[in-house]
This record gives sequence, structure tokens and C-alpha cells, in this order.
Amino acid sequence: MKLRKVTASSVAVLALALTATACGGDDSKDSGSSSSGGGKIKIGIKYDQPGLGLKEPDGSFSGFDVDVATYVAKELGYKPDQIEWVETKSADRENALARGDVKFIAATYSINDERKQKVDFAGPYLLAHQDLLVKKDSNITKATDLNGKKLCSVTGSTSAQNIKNDVAPKAQLQQRGGYSECIASLQSGAVDALTTDDSILAGFAAQDQYKGQFKLAGLKLSNENYGIGVKKGDSATVGKINTALEKMVSDKAWDKAVQDNLGPANYKNEPAPKIGNIVK
Repeated sequence: MKLRKVTASSVAVLALALTATACGGDDSKDSGSSSSGGGKIKIGIKYDQPGLGLKEPDGSFSGFDVDVATYVAKELGYKPDQIEWVETKSADRENALARGDVKFIAATYSINDERKQKVDFAGPYLLAHQDLLVKKDSNITKATDLNGKKLCSVTGSTSAQNIKNDVAPKAQLQQRGGYSECIASLQSGAVDALTTDDSILAGFAAQDQYKGQFKLAGLKLSNENYGIGVKKGDSATVGKINTALEKMVSDKAWDKAVQDNLGPANYKNEPAPKIGNIVK
């Protein structure tokens, strides 16, 4: 009799557990494929780009990309405290999406044909231009001045290679792991110029520790349409993100994010691009 009572009790407990699992369960490891339901969403950003994606000393995050990603996550059903920010460096963005480390990436991710073979993009949500950052007293005023000069950019970025291939074949490329390393090399004189998008350069130039030391050359060497990277084939998420971005532009939250994050550097932004118009 005792054995039968224990067995019946165990069956009852198991039935309750199965019922609880069916009703909700633990989705704390959710990468954001549906409404939050109390779960988390992992979003890839940069940690070292002031004005765009920056991890602050207190552990918080700031920047235009962060604001865009937070807005998109809200439209997908996630509150700010349900976002898990994941550092995604330029060289690892495609792999992070393929592995499922993040649901989407908002990290100054320029759309181009090569990348479109590996990931899908929502957006674009910002049109930037490749430019040069040089010391305030530098005599570099055009891209051809980089011949024979040391030019820094980040591993995995196409910016420096574009210059070497197209306008300054004798430029000496110096690659670093992040833009903060490049600007430190520029500050010390180890390199003569840093190249990437004007939005990124403006964010660095506006930092308190660098104010007055650098200047933008003011060149528009390329058009860089920033997109939000999504795992290849996830068209449903692309559609949802595009809808969120359209709303962000229409309700002027996009304009506010640009001004709040890049305005202090006197960044002259282009108008918001047409969402869903994926171009090179």
C-alpha cells in the first residue's frame, strides 16, 4: 500500500510539472525570436564607438546604434532591462549571427554585396560617408595625400582597403582590433590618419579627452548605408525590424537619437534613408 501511495503522489507531481511547463516554462535564454514573455533578447553592438555604441565606465551603454536597437527591441516586445548587449567586433559580425549568439546586430554595419551573401539586412537606418580623422595640424587634406603615410583602420573593416585600392595605393595600412586602438595610435603619432565612417570619427572627436586634438578632413569617400544585420533567411525578423524603423523615423525618435548622440560633434547627418531600400 505504501508503495502505491508514493507512486500515485509522484505521478501527480509529474503531471503538475508538465502542466506548468506547457503553460510557460523558462524562456530566460530566448534570443528574441518572438514576443518577450519575460525572456531576454541578445543584441550585438560595438563597445568602443563613442556616439554610436559605447560601454560606459558604469556598465551602461550609449550611442545612436544603442538607441536604435533599444527602440526596435521595444517594438518587438522587449523592455530595456530585457536586452542583453553583446559586443560584436567588425571581424566577427557574420559569425555571431550564424552561430545565433545574437538576434540582430546594430553596429555601424554597412550594407554591401559581399555581406548580403552571408546575412540579411533590415534598414538602412543611417547614411554615413567614409572620411579621415587626422591631427589638428595635419597637412593631409585629400585621400591621395595618404600615399606613403600610415593609415589605420579596424580588422574586418573595408574602409582602409577602399582607399588603398582606389586612390592611395602606397598608403601603409595598419590594422587594429578596435577604433579606440586606432585613435590611440593617431594620438601618439604611430599612424598619420584614421579612416572609417564620418559618424564614427565624429563621435571620437567629440570625446572630452580628445577635444581640440583632431579634425575631420571633410571627405565623402563612399556612401555607407548602415543596416541591422539578421541571420540569413530570417525574413520575418527583417520585416518586423523594418516596421519598427519606419515608426522610429515617422515619430521623430530617429531625429532625436541623431541629435542626442552625434549633434555635440557638429555632425551633419543625411536625412533618414528609405527603410527597406537595401542598396550597396
